[in-house]
Amino acid sequence: MTHKFSGVIPILATPFNEDESLDVGSWQRMIEFMVELGVDGITILGVLGESNRLSDQEREALIKSAVATVKRRIPLIVGTSHSGSAAAAYLSRMAEDLGADAVMVAPAKEQVPNDERVVEYYRRISTGTRLPIVLQDHPASTEVHMSVPLILRIINEVASVVCIKAEAVPTPPKIRAIREGLSRPVVILSGLGALYAPFDLEAGSNGFNTGFAFPEVLMALVTAAKAKDFDRLHALYARFASLIVFEQQPGLAIRKEILRLRGLINCNRVRHPGATVSPPIAAELSALIRRTLPNMDITKPIQP
Repeated sequence: MTHKFSGVIPILATPFNEDESLDVGSWQRMIEFMVELGVDGITILGVLGESNRLSDQEREALIKSAVATVKRRIPLIVGTSHSGSAAAAYLSRMAEDLGADAVMVAPAKEQVPNDERVVEYYRRISTGTRLPIVLQDHPASTEVHMSVPLILRIINEVASVVCIKAEAVPTPPKIRAIREGLSRPVVILSGLGALYAPFDLEAGSNGFNTGFAFPEVLMALVTAAKAKDFDRLHALYARFASLIVFEQQPGLAIRKEILRLRGLINCNRVRHPGATVSPPIAAELSALIRRTLPNMDITKPIQP
């Protein structure tokens, strides 16, 4: 099954019960909501998915459940990053064997940075799976700063890398530089909770691969950008900027609380040692949502 990775591909949170066990019912409900919303794909087991806090058995259970719920209606991308090349290749093959459509991989930090090892990391993963690869450039979590020439080299030498998730600030100039340097068609998607959304789209981003809890807004932004309706693009961003910025605070707690308020997950629990949202922040968030989306039922798809 061939997919074009563009548009809006939400990163999904992993829902837990109060005792931090997996909440598979919420998982399936959230996935079904995204499919019915009309997104262009979903990504699971990324940073938002707390993949580093999951066992291999839990990863397997979540992938199987996602594959069974999606039923090939949209692309399913699985995060398979690991500090070891062999382990990342193993996780990628696991995702392939379980029915994923692509994998998302970020490079691993080394004490002495070395571009050759980063290129080899992606090359080894590509030889371990037949799936296309989304290259995630997210130094905030990886502490790996990939230059534009390094990313372009990976694109040139590893044919299975078909998409770049751009999250290295400042994102617009880096997106523009990558776009101008590409020697073959590669999709560029913005991350970072859509923090720089209109500027990324104007710089050449094809859409979003991020966890902002109102993907309907991201879909409207992409539609405006495709139509070159830049007045609407910036008006939409201005309307939702406070919510985008508030949600993008470090940690996963605020985003999971929005998902709970939307009725997509039962519990906002973040696995320890991650912090769950505090009552004062939850109250601020509720007030912000009421101001941004007055009189709207956010448990249903919104119309930006």
